[in-house]
Amino acid sequence: MGERLRGLILLGVVLATGIFIGSAISQWNPLPQQAIVTPPRNSTAAGLGRVRVEVLNAGGREDMARLATDHLRDRGFDVVYFGNAETFGQDSTLVLDRVGRPRAAAAVGQALGTDWVESQPDANLYLDVTVLLGSEWVPDVSEEDGEVGIVPWWDVRRFLR
Repeated sequence: MGERLRGLILLGVVLATGIFIGSAISQWNPLPQQAIVTPPRNSTAAGLGRVRVEVLNAGGREDMARLATDHLRDRGFDVVYFGNAETFGQDSTLVLDRVGRPRAAAAVGQALGTDWVESQPDANLYLDVTVLLGSEWVPDVSEEDGEVGIVPWWDVRRFLR
């Protein structure tokens, strides 16, 4: 019994020493600095106030709604919901004005590269604009839009891509 106790004590001392040395070394070598991500210079939502947007994938291609959500959020829009539409098969992207804010709907359409904007007010929805993405929509990933290729360490979206 004495040898087992000495072995456990020795193991505890070795572990404690390792933890102490590891924490000391980690303080000497701090984590690398992350690049600062700045918002895009051409925020499309500027001057419109809060624009609540719903993005629905009506084209049927995988990840369209998530990509459009990221695209709109990067341009200052508040996407409150994204998911699939009731039906697929739509070719062109349609932007619906839900509360009588045609300028906001037009700004969302401009950010997504579509001119097809209609007014279909619905007082039961707690949002300003609904986007029905068509299968032809592709995200614009040009450098001049302010896209930064570095994802910050705290952004959970990097694990979902």
